Amino acid sequence: MGDIWFNRTAAELGREIGAGRIHPVELAEAFLERLTTHPLAPRIWAHATGARARAEAIGAADRAKTGFRKGPLDGVPVSWKDNFDTAGTATEAGSALLRGRVPGRDAEVLEMATLSGLCCLGKTHMSELAFSGLGLNPVTATPPCLNDERAVPGGSSSGAAASVAFGLAPAAVGSDTGGSVRIPAAWNDLTGLKTTAGRLSLKGVVPLCEKFDTVGPIAHSVEDCALLLAAMEGRAAPDLTGASVAGARFAVLETVAFDDLRDAPAKGFADACTALTRGRARVERIELPELGEAMALSGVLFTGEAWGIWRDTIEAAPQKMFAPILERFRSGAEITAADYVTAWRRLEEIRAIWRERTAGFDAVLTPTAPILPPDAERLLTDRAYYVTENLLALRNTRIGNLMGLCALTLPTSQPSCGIQLLAPAMGEDRLLRLGAGAERALG
Repeated sequence: MGDIWFNRTAAELGREIGAGRIHPVELAEAFLERLTTHPLAPRIWAHATGARARAEAIGAADRAKTGFRKGPLDGVPVSWKDNFDTAGTATEAGSALLRGRVPGRDAEVLEMATLSGLCCLGKTHMSELAFSGLGLNPVTATPPCLNDERAVPGGSSSGAAASVAFGLAPAAVGSDTGGSVRIPAAWNDLTGLKTTAGRLSLKGVVPLCEKFDTVGPIAHSVEDCALLLAAMEGRAAPDLTGASVAGARFAVLETVAFDDLRDAPAKGFADACTALTRGRARVERIELPELGEAMALSGVLFTGEAWGIWRDTIEAAPQKMFAPILERFRSGAEITAADYVTAWRRLEEIRAIWRERTAGFDAVLTPTAPILPPDAERLLTDRAYYVTENLLALRNTRIGNLMGLCALTLPTSQPSCGIQLLAPAMGEDRLLRLGAGAERALG
């Protein structure tokens, strides 16, 4: 049965547990065994939490037997990115700087997910300190990409996406500061949800830029993302029954998002827009020139905050870091407090312009990434290639973080190419229902 389980969505597995057709302990054991036998597992998993998963599965089995399940994912195993604190298990955020760091309690979102019945399989590899969209990490491990064995998987939630794509977990939880849930989801043909900053607790999450850091699920379906978000909030998921894009009004953002767009992502996006139109959605095109200015501010805002958080730790042992990541952090040293304050004030003005220009639309559409997953070996040897691809990888997703939005990426007709739906802050329930309709339209 295990081989069948590895290809099911988290929601499907949850329904099978509820119907008595899957025993949670057998399900957990099947995935734990896969972690020890799958040839790619060492590149995906930083730390397995077998004893914990088994204990949590036993509790889920007892609840299923007595009819007191905590929710639709009670008993379903999930992977967690290695920047979420896990009590008694190392949480090192993909960095030698944090090697041997063992927290005493779970991150708050993990605590809530556990209270909702999810089983923690373990921690997945990630980009170093979450400061790259590529997923390349020679310090710990570079997880595989589903569609190209030579390519990086996207980051920084690289192992999170790979764990789902390669059937080592039904779903995963990652973090997204500039695209770190959506890029690996898109490059591995998965669905990823970036939540609004402040919606989910960051307590117990190793930070990168706290004003932009968010928590989000990576999964096989919009339904899974909705259920995982609900589990981390301790509430009921939005009803996605009968979701459709009929009558929805979408805006295709032409400013910034189509610059240097390569052929495969362009085709995937065009095919997706055609499918939405066939589903009786209205698709229009808009420009927002001020967005270019916001993108230019991101270097000040992201690197300034990241350096402020990590400066002392990094400079105590800079030799432990991958050089391009170290260089990116250190670029924040040149940013003054005045520059940072000025940038934030202007960004808030541009956010207000965004809200005004997009108010009549249900969501704004862009290609999730303008490029395909880059070649891992070339990234290690060609500095110019690394810089170009890293900046392009996160370019479109960063729009959502800068504008303070929630966002969803869905797979398209082209492998490793996603379509991104951007929606207003705290509009996750509406976005998920819209995404479920888009998912059906895209087939």
